[in-house]
Amino acid sequence: MERLEEQFSDLRVAKRSAMKDNMTYILDIGMSSAVVEAPKNQAVAILCSDKSIRLYNKETMTCLQEYNAHPGVLSGICFSHSNNNLLFSACSDATVKLWDVRASGSEPAQIFNGYPANVFISFDISCNDLVLCAGTEKIDDESFLVFWDARYSSKGDSREPLGIYSESHNDDITQVRFHPNNPGLMATGSTDGLVNVFDIAEDNEDDALSSTCNSGSSVSVVGWAGKDYNQIYCLTHDEGFCWWDLAQMDTDESITLCKVEDMREKVTSCSIDYLIGGLYHDKTDSMFLVAGSHTGDIHLLSCDSDNLTYLKSLQGGHTATVRSFNWCVDDNSLLTGGEDAQLLLWKLKAKDLSPGKRDSMKMTSAVQQRVRVHSSKSYSTKQKKNKDV
Repeated sequence: MERLEEQFSDLRVAKRSAMKDNMTYILDIGMSSAVVEAPKNQAVAILCSDKSIRLYNKETMTCLQEYNAHPGVLSGICFSHSNNNLLFSACSDATVKLWDVRASGSEPAQIFNGYPANVFISFDISCNDLVLCAGTEKIDDESFLVFWDARYSSKGDSREPLGIYSESHNDDITQVRFHPNNPGLMATGSTDGLVNVFDIAEDNEDDALSSTCNSGSSVSVVGWAGKDYNQIYCLTHDEGFCWWDLAQMDTDESITLCKVEDMREKVTSCSIDYLIGGLYHDKTDSMFLVAGSHTGDIHLLSCDSDNLTYLKSLQGGHTATVRSFNWCVDDNSLLTGGEDAQLLLWKLKAKDLSPGKRDSMKMTSAVQQRVRVHSSKSYSTKQKKNKDV
């Protein structure tokens, strides 16, 4: 952990890429796998508030391509695990689109159609690139997890769903996260307060639901952690944090490793206004949280069995709320995007480019506009599979 703390403190802004429109801010960042034979060709995709996706070269931070054929609100982006040329995006128009970044046109290479009333607000693809799943907003008292065969077809045909899960959440499904190594395991989070884990190899939804953890609040982020990725964590819309060990599900030990209702009250060593995300560092087997302030500061916190420790802060890069980050373990670099219409690349001991920072943007996040925060009383659980945490 000391080494990562040292690396974080040595990060400086190496490259800065501003949006064409100063009112456009960055909601999500996706990074392709490192290209061993050509590391300078690693691609970065960003999801923008103007309903566009922009593709960048990570090394030069130059914009390579822009996709803006989205009639609805975008809700996520991610690259294929096995093919760096394929990029997925989900949209509120009941589609997930697949883009071939080698193509010069602006039309998707493939479209995965949902059902007409679906509004997708989350999605992910399994680690073997075979299964795609998207979570919907609650409409008419129903919310769905929709599944497709994700295998790419050069014919560019549209795909219809393989099936749905409809009983395990009763409100907006804000997160879908497949296991990093096991393509059959998937975790989901919802504004109903629940984090569910499914084994999608099972024949039906009831059998697939292997565990349910109750955060007590509206879930905003879900992730996998632990040496064997047998732990899950979540962040909540009221800046809370929960961390569970699924390996202890069938033991007498509590599965809760850490639970904080409001990080802003728990941590006093720095000024935290919100949580950006979680970071499990597999090389050090350590769990970290990334937090921020509305002035653009970024804070790193370490997590260890109900104990949170402030480590370091990055200052002088952003001037407004930071909404997304991506830590690259291969070269220990960091990408951040915020509401100041900037994409920043931080590198170890880089020449500081802070004097060129942009002015703060006074704007409400699209994520905040889209997702309703519910009270802890607005959900119910499957008692037979919900263990006291």
